[in-house]
Amino acid sequence: MKKKVVVGMSGGVDSSVAAYLLKKEGYQVIGVTMQIWQNPDQACRLEERGCCGLSAVEDARRVAAILDIPYYVMNFKDDFRKYVMDYFVNEYKNGRTPNPCIACNRYIKWEGLLRRSLDIGADYIATGHYARIVKLGNGRYAVKNSVTADKDQTYVLYNLTQDQLSHTLMPIGDYDKPTVRRIAEEAHLPVARKRDSEDICFITDGDTGAFLDRQLGNEAPGEGDYVDASGNVLGRHRGITHYTIGQRKGLGIAAGRRIFVRQINPSTNEVVLGENEDLFTDTLIASDLSYMSEERFSPERTYIGKIRYSDKGTPCRVSYEGDRIRVLFERKVRAVTPGQALVLYDGDYVAGGGVIEG
Repeated sequence: MKKKVVVGMSGGVDSSVAAYLLKKEGYQVIGVTMQIWQNPDQACRLEERGCCGLSAVEDARRVAAILDIPYYVMNFKDDFRKYVMDYFVNEYKNGRTPNPCIACNRYIKWEGLLRRSLDIGADYIATGHYARIVKLGNGRYAVKNSVTADKDQTYVLYNLTQDQLSHTLMPIGDYDKPTVRRIAEEAHLPVARKRDSEDICFITDGDTGAFLDRQLGNEAPGEGDYVDASGNVLGRHRGITHYTIGQRKGLGIAAGRRIFVRQINPSTNEVVLGENEDLFTDTLIASDLSYMSEERFSPERTYIGKIRYSDKGTPCRVSYEGDRIRVLFERKVRAVTPGQALVLYDGDYVAGGGVIEG
């Protein structure tokens, strides 16, 4: 009998097929859905997002019944509030643009779920991420690109620890999405054609600015000045939490030309606007470093650096400045955004990464 694995089941097709494949391989599979909604009203609204809400629980429960595996709902709402929602709100308040999926992966799906799974005697946790985990010749574990570039999710996994990776399985990393859906249909899983979930599951209406205003209440940054790089006032903005670097739409200002958010200054409550060409740079600073395929980045090596989830990547070199790194790209990249992740790749493997400071 193979070892015991807890599969994080979101009610979607990817995690459902992950559970099916592991059961087929002979693992002792336990299905778990993580309760992250903060109240019953939010749970109902999340139902329309296809992930994490009440419908996710019911879909996951139905799949577990078909697979004949034990199924449980575990309460993670306090951890989710602290490590994901509060972090998200505070980053925007400080003029930064966070990636909540990365925080959720590190602190909820791994530190939280893995800890509880090991406590109940499991050997591994498994997820439906399109990525692969490989033990390299140097003895370190690394996340490897999935077989499909369209769904590759390695970017949001860059800060998982060696211990977490050693206890993790990602069985669908060897498949593309159409194949995963076909496997689900052949296994008669009711979620085979279910649509993919949204990225920010807790913003149920898609309006990030309104969500942040509600969460911050009286602490929400108020209106302030749009300025140019020289400090000249161009107009008034709604509050810095409504903007991100590179944004053009929704500025509410008639400039007679295409203008973009170039910088956000929380200390002065100013949003700096500029031309598209002002958004390009060949360097950035990153902190809060994580290492995966290697213990330390090499200044002699050329990496592929990604500065956002949808980024195709740009060759770059790395140098250390204390406990931070400076990254020099071979060609300029657009809209480097503080708070987002820089992820460095060595070939198909994640070498590590950090949080962009600017």
